Amino acid sequence: MDTLLLDLAVPARGFDVELALEVGRETVALVGPSGAGKTTLLRAVAGLAAARGRIACDGETWLDSARGIDFRPEDRSVGLVFQEYALFPHLTVERNVGFGARRDPAPLLGRLGISHLSRARPGDLSGGERQRVALARALARDPAVLLLDEPMAALDPHTRGQVRAELAQLLHELELPALLVTHDFEDAAALASRVGVLVDGRLRQLATPEELVAAPADGFVASLAGGTLLEGQARAAGDGLTEVELVDGTKLYSTDTATGAVSVLVYPWEVALAVEAPADSTLNHLRAEAASVVRIANRVRVRVGPLTAEVTAASADRLGLEPGRPLVASFKATATRLLPR
Repeated sequence: MDTLLLDLAVPARGFDVELALEVGRETVALVGPSGAGKTTLLRAVAGLAAARGRIACDGETWLDSARGIDFRPEDRSVGLVFQEYALFPHLTVERNVGFGARRDPAPLLGRLGISHLSRARPGDLSGGERQRVALARALARDPAVLLLDEPMAALDPHTRGQVRAELAQLLHELELPALLVTHDFEDAAALASRVGVLVDGRLRQLATPEELVAAPADGFVASLAGGTLLEGQARAAGDGLTEVELVDGTKLYSTDTATGAVSVLVYPWEVALAVEAPADSTLNHLRAEAASVVRIANRVRVRVGPLTAEVTAASADRLGLEPGRPLVASFKATATRLLPR
């Protein structure tokens, strides 16, 4: 079974990126803010950046600094897709894919649906088409490992969703060890079976996307996964509930157990919006004006006071959502997670 083994320290600006990771026939995403060391790490695996430690793939050692082993980039079985794709503008699609290829590029062009573009040049292509060409070129090397640096960053929002779905399907079919880096948790969750959160060169948490959302290791992981954090003081409230008093005096309730200073975590999809508080079992209600209303495809993200809510476009139209509209944001105690501050 192909396995990529990493135990690395890579010098970056102001710190070393340190990572111990095993990647099987799967896609693992490293997500984090700009400057966290994500791209530096990919470059080290590809042999394009100096590193200490060990890199091995399928029993072959590419780097072992203790033993003086350090394969050149061309001797590492790696397919690297750069953030801006790095295509040769003067070459056709066919010649771009064939550059440095170890296999016939024609079947790859067909598999990625770009055979009809074989005579075109990169300047004539859309963002999604350029990405497919870059992928085909990386795969034409017949790599043991696929590395992808911010594969969605160069795409416009309209194209992003479709290309992301196509890339997810391709990665699933390839069954190669793949390491992907991105600053976008939504991209990471859609493309990878496991996601690692990298901050200042250190891995905060490595888990499935579902586990990162359900049980984040800390507030940073929670906010990266799309949650809103509110600060408050917690105390037992009886009936299996914990009461949290926020800085502004608002009281919220959670089924989590905690005392003292906490961060309250609420995800946008757990928040319901209405003009009046619903007459049901929901315990938590925040009243505020809509600060912003942003449409994303068939969803609408609404900022209400300190919270972000995500509702359907139909619900937004029904409520007449617009900035300045008074609203009640409601969410259940079971959806209110408490993290140590």
